[in-house]
Amino acid sequence: MNTAVILAAGIGGRLEKTIGNIPKGFIEIDSQAIVMRSIINLKSVGVSKIIIGTGYHSEYYEAFEGKNSVYCIRNNSYANTGSFYTLYKLRKHLHDDFLLLESDLLYEKRALTILMNHHKKDIILASGKTNLSDEVFIEVDKSNHLHSLSKNQNMLSNIYGELVGISKISIGTYGLLCNWAENNVNQRKIIHYEEALVKISNKVNIFVEKIDDLVWTEIDTKEHFIKACNFLYPELLKKEDA
Repeated sequence: MNTAVILAAGIGGRLEKTIGNIPKGFIEIDSQAIVMRSIINLKSVGVSKIIIGTGYHSEYYEAFEGKNSVYCIRNNSYANTGSFYTLYKLRKHLHDDFLLLESDLLYEKRALTILMNHHKKDIILASGKTNLSDEVFIEVDKSNHLHSLSKNQNMLSNIYGELVGISKISIGTYGLLCNWAENNVNQRKIIHYEEALVKISNKVNIFVEKIDDLVWTEIDTKEHFIKACNFLYPELLKKEDA
């Protein structure tokens, strides 16, 4: 596997007063944009091609093109579509299995190495309880395959873990996602990629790999940003330097 996709089209309106008029991937932790940290992590585990699905202020990401084998594909409808539509827009450019990441993540590099080395071809990464707020909870079947997910715990029969925002997707499964999108024109524009994975989970087994003690956070709110800077980033450094 040598390809990764970073979904980076969203506006991030809840963070605008905290970070200003920039994409979430350009939030800086320790003077480094978190998307650049992801790019460095991906290159270090052997990824040689990184496709970024852009939208809001795409010019920030486009400045990376030609460096580190980064390519940008813009979702011009980013303001009115969910993350799945950005992934669907990449269909002419994806021909191999790939890692899939959200742009607003701070995480341990071992999250990537575990997925890269895993024998399963389709995997969603989950963690233990984070108390982040805005969590996406995952329900699995008896074989730890994806069954459902929701931000509302009451919608699920059991909660196995929390969605991290890093996955491994085979090209065959991506083809199933695209087929579903072509048959569901209205839905494909409004749902997020993880919801689309649930839509096809009756056709393909998507394994949920749980790392209980993974250090990670999405940065979607001011509270996430403060926690990332003051607590999670120092903890991450300790673990990666150990």
